[in-house]
Amino acid sequence: MGNRKLFISLGLSVVLLFCFFSVSYAQGTPGGFSLQQVLGSPFPTNLVSAEHGNRIAWVFSSKGERNVWVADAPNFEARQVTHYTGDDGMPLAALKLTPDGRTVVYARGSEVNGAGEVADPTSNVKKRLQQVWAVDVDKGEPRLLGEMGCDEEGCEDIQISHDGEFAAWAAKKQIWIASIAGSDVSSKLGLEKNHPSPEGALKASEQEVGNAKQLAYVRGKNVQPRWSPDGKRIAFVSDRGDHSFIVIYEFGRNTLQYLSPSADRDMFPRWSPDGSQLAFVRLVGKAMKQPVIPLLPLPWSIWVYDLAKDSGREIWKSGEKLDDSLPELTEEGSFHFAAKNRIVFSSEQDGWNHLYSVSAAGGQAVLLTSGNFETEDVALSVDKASVIYSSNQAGADPLDVDRRHLWRGDVEGGTPRALTHGPTMEWTPLEVGGKVVCLGSTATSPAMPYVVTAQGRDMIAKSALPADFPSPARLVTPKQVIFKAEDGWEIHGQLFEPKVEGRHPALIFIHGGSIRQMMLGFHYMDYYHNAYAMNQYLANRGYVVLSVNYRTGIMYGRHFREVPDGGPRGGAEYKDIAAAGRYLQSLPNVDPKKIGSWGGSYGGYLTAMALAHNSDIFAAGVDLHGVHDWSDFLREDFPKDAPDREAALKLAFQSSPNAAISTWRSPVLLIQGDDDRNVPFSETVDLLQRLRVQKVHVEQLVFPDEIHGFLMWKSWITAYGAADEFFKKQMVEK
Repeated sequence: MGNRKLFISLGLSVVLLFCFFSVSYAQGTPGGFSLQQVLGSPFPTNLVSAEHGNRIAWVFSSKGERNVWVADAPNFEARQVTHYTGDDGMPLAALKLTPDGRTVVYARGSEVNGAGEVADPTSNVKKRLQQVWAVDVDKGEPRLLGEMGCDEEGCEDIQISHDGEFAAWAAKKQIWIASIAGSDVSSKLGLEKNHPSPEGALKASEQEVGNAKQLAYVRGKNVQPRWSPDGKRIAFVSDRGDHSFIVIYEFGRNTLQYLSPSADRDMFPRWSPDGSQLAFVRLVGKAMKQPVIPLLPLPWSIWVYDLAKDSGREIWKSGEKLDDSLPELTEEGSFHFAAKNRIVFSSEQDGWNHLYSVSAAGGQAVLLTSGNFETEDVALSVDKASVIYSSNQAGADPLDVDRRHLWRGDVEGGTPRALTHGPTMEWTPLEVGGKVVCLGSTATSPAMPYVVTAQGRDMIAKSALPADFPSPARLVTPKQVIFKAEDGWEIHGQLFEPKVEGRHPALIFIHGGSIRQMMLGFHYMDYYHNAYAMNQYLANRGYVVLSVNYRTGIMYGRHFREVPDGGPRGGAEYKDIAAAGRYLQSLPNVDPKKIGSWGGSYGGYLTAMALAHNSDIFAAGVDLHGVHDWSDFLREDFPKDAPDREAALKLAFQSSPNAAISTWRSPVLLIQGDDDRNVPFSETVDLLQRLRVQKVHVEQLVFPDEIHGFLMWKSWITAYGAADEFFKKQMVEK
């Protein structure tokens, strides 16, 4: 596409600038590098393995080009499978390998917005589709299986039958099935060839749809399909709003089987290894007329359904306290039906997100992990007898609380053993060919795939790293810092310091989420991998940068994350941002009058809070797609029958930047894509008008048709380049 124009508003005037910035200034830092270089590494995601083979696959996103790669044990020599070209804004998701490893299956294209539109920030004139594709590894030619078009961030969920013949996925409230080889699926569904799909099937040409057919018509929104080990059944969740069911569809039958239906919310179906049982989570149903302001517990239980007996029973039940609530962030990934008739799950009953296991026959749950740390990515070993997971357990090195390492433990209990250690980070573990593979990084090396060895780990696909990516000697190793907020809360951060002496301007980086944690290395999420790279770039330009892990974030215990006065309930986490600003003011290498703030999403919200409440501390800010009025953002989410709804809306507004707009004096750059599906674009539109009334110096950078996490690499380069230029003008040259 041609050069995108950006519009920068100075007071009430408008200036047009080209989107690519050629930033040439440097503040005495040796070994300078460009944004394009530090953001140029291929970011790996979707690491998967073949169930019966020695092959792994993953997606590399390299400067906007997203492609599938594979490697085989034991040597793990990597090779590219797909060959999509260009910064096209088309993400690849839900990658799967067939059990024999011969074929990869994936979704291509973004989820749809409220109008049913797939995102296209390239200014193309043809409407895009989100589709499911298959590619034979040895051939490399994609073939269309069908349309997806799911409607939530991260909604892509493709499941492969254990014989490798069929793929199933959720889309348009129904479950769909397609032949991976591209043949007709009518016989599998018990239909005559070319027989029309059930009511509600896609209305499009065969070329657009592929061979996918709707599995059945089922009321509600149907998600989370899971194949039985023998491939004769698919279990899924039928969400009916205030309650949900676990449903089994059996091929060759014209009826559905509902498992122990109730007025509660059933989710996460998991087959036993032999297919004779199905485990699932039961969360209490939604009650009416519940208050909004206080945090309320979410009790839950684990059920096991015996198919031969056609009956289910509760085998474990949580308590009724807040800490007993369902760990919504991790349970779906942690919930496994393991060997030895054990079920692995997460619970925060002791205030920390830990792993437990319980017999499918019932009985006392066994604590698999213990201590003041939390578990995150969880996988079973090939034999399903042990669990491999990532955590921030700090053993000999206290810095590990702000890293991730891998551990292995038996599903029946015992002391887990560390698989990785040292000044590295690892996540997304899996076992293949007798080896543990993962994704990983360090403070000065970007995310890449690795194989774990007795000596440490070996990088896979090393040749994919660009030759001009900054060497470790040119990057900085951030320091772990710990400081206290005014109310005594202990806050962790990572301090990036330039390699030259003297007093420097400083910046606070505020992550989004808010359920995130920044770490002492390149991040496992692409959004924050980019942000970490930007912080490295800013340090190289001469800024001291403090990345803040404020309360309501993860990995420091449930009480740190679920604060009663956070976000729209009082904005207490802003105290941590103000404390971070004062901490920077106390450093001898920081100019206390030149401190700024930047962040995206929730970080944009807190950046706006910093400028609105403390323009005396924060001289400038860059706010990427932030929330500025909780009462507007959450109005539809607050039930109309809530007894404290009006009080909650009032408190939400008081917890917002807009409530303190009269004391906002510092200049700000607002950045957002207008197809944002997470934060309405109206949040930026409204704030811009309010700041103009206040005569605040405000600039804006708007990306037509971009979403929350920018799909184009070009958008990241443009946004970060604009931020760099903005801080230069407002804090360096003044």
